[in-house]
Amino acid sequence: MKPLLGKTLLVTGAGSGLGRAAARLFQERGAQVILVGRRLESLQDTLQGATCMAIDHSDDAAVADLARTCPPLDGMFLAAGQLRTGTVESTPLADFEAMLAANLRGPWLMAHYLGPRLKEGASVVLVGSNIALRAIPDSAAYSVAKAGVHMLAKALALEWAPRRIRCNAIAPGPIHTAMVDARLAASPQPEEELARLMSVNPLMRLGKESEVAALAAHLLSDESAWTTGAVITIDGGADAVY
Repeated sequence: MKPLLGKTLLVTGAGSGLGRAAARLFQERGAQVILVGRRLESLQDTLQGATCMAIDHSDDAAVADLARTCPPLDGMFLAAGQLRTGTVESTPLADFEAMLAANLRGPWLMAHYLGPRLKEGASVVLVGSNIALRAIPDSAAYSVAKAGVHMLAKALALEWAPRRIRCNAIAPGPIHTAMVDARLAASPQPEEELARLMSVNPLMRLGKESEVAALAAHLLSDESAWTTGAVITIDGGADAVY
């Protein structure tokens, strides 16, 4: 059974991490996948022969150009994002604006320009974060931007409902991705930081990219036809107990 068979799905951040894992799973489940990211070579490494579009999703003109050539879509998985740590007081304005651009402006522009390319009955999944639902130290700008992503999903669910287009956000906890590896590399005590990340949920481990991809695939399929406007945590139970 291939629940995404015949669907054309666009994935941002497809050159690495959650976007790459999701794009590969979507193809396995029958979808034709359009890959969007900043580096063409990385996109080509994700899926050989797939349509690849190398752009910065926070660039207004670039996303507008993409929309002009994009085929009609059955869905989008907007996974592109970046993480910079810091408190409100310690974060420079440039870093705050960079977090807004990478994590909120990008999905906004994709929805703004590509919304008209979505077919009736399509589905869109945005990647938020569980630390946009509860505050933790040293991640202020990222958390604020991701909280905006959650509300963007709700707003789009309302706006797109007359066309039967669904929009949901997922809120992952720490997933073992290159982004987490970079965070560990920057830590003066990487082993202790890894242990801390693993300990914040009852299952006591990091999540897997494949687990997040499977949730996204479900939300993009017709199996979830009555799910819209939701923010769904996938964090090993952390949000349930903290």
